[in-house]
Amino acid sequence: MIRTILTYPNAELKKKSAPVAIISDSVRGLVQDMAETMYDAPGVGLAAPQIGVHQRIIVIDISAKNEPPDLIVAINPVIVHGEGETYEEEGCLSVPDYAANVRRHARVIVKALNLEGIECTWKAEDLLAIAFQHEIDHLEGILFVDHLSALKRELFQRKARKAAEDKR
Repeated sequence: MIRTILTYPNAELKKKSAPVAIISDSVRGLVQDMAETMYDAPGVGLAAPQIGVHQRIIVIDISAKNEPPDLIVAINPVIVHGEGETYEEEGCLSVPDYAANVRRHARVIVKALNLEGIECTWKAEDLLAIAFQHEIDHLEGILFVDHLSALKRELFQRKARKAAEDKR
């Protein structure tokens, strides 16, 4: 089922998510909904808080449109190591029509559970490293715009307020 993606400035996006204690059928169903929602959007990643569920679950698929899907499901993900630096443009399904350069680690090691409850480790770089960091931030109530300088953040907030006023 395709879910509604919450958008800025919805306060639900700023809440921290709780760890998943048991990987139940409801968690599996949630992951299925998250994947369908992400592919429909279309996006390369989605965190549960983006659909209003405050559990530590993310899905990522950075495969190209002409490649078969390669879905990563990470439950209770943790970045155990980060190194290097990259400064790439990011966007977000919860912050439509806006993109900005964000400073991130160039390479990360992430540990998480898969849908079978088995601990997995990903050594990620490039787009996958950025996607992991971006989606894990959502679990902490952090949006990519929170990483911007005060000036850029203020410009973004003005643009968002104007867009909201224009919709009225």
